[in-house]
Amino acid sequence: MINHEGRIKAAFASGVFVLKLCGDVRLTLCATLDRQARQLAETPGLETLIIDLRDTTNVDSTALGFLAKVAMAVQGRVSEPPTIIADNPDVQRMLDVMGFSRIFTLVESPITETRDLHDLPEIPTDVEETRQRVLEAHRILMRLNEHNREEFQPLVEMLEAQQAASHGP
Repeated sequence: MINHEGRIKAAFASGVFVLKLCGDVRLTLCATLDRQARQLAETPGLETLIIDLRDTTNVDSTALGFLAKVAMAVQGRVSEPPTIIADNPDVQRMLDVMGFSRIFTLVESPITETRDLHDLPEIPTDVEETRQRVLEAHRILMRLNEHNREEFQPLVEMLEAQQAASHGP
C-alpha cells in the first residue's frame, strides 16, 4: 500500500542541497519548510538547491508559499536559481500558473539521482502559528504574479481579520 501522507526528505553533499517532498504536502508541513528556509539561508558552502516533487501527489498553496520562501532564502547565496524537478503535468501546470518560473528553474528530470536522503522531523505547531504561516505563505505567493494576487487576496484579508479579532482591543 502506498503511503500518501506528506513527508519531506533532505540531503546535503558537495554544496548541493536536495529537498524531496513526498505524498500529500500540506500546511501541516509548513513549519518544517519554514525552518528549512531559515537554515538554508545560513548554510555554509551551499552552491545549489534542488527541490524534487516527483513523488508528490499534491502540494497545497500554503506549502507552495513556503517553497517560494525557501527559494527567496537562498537568493544571492547561490549562483543559479533553485531547481524544481516535477514530472507530473498537474504539478507542472500549478507551478507555471503560480509564477514559479520567476524564482526557480523548472525541469522534468534531474541531472543525477540523489542518495542518502533522510526524513526531516515534522515540527508541531498550534492553531495561531499555523494561521500565521498560512498568511505568510499566501502573501509570498501574491508577490509572484497578478493571478496569485487576485486568487489569494480574499483569503489573506479573511486571515488578517481573524488575526485582528483574536488579538482584540
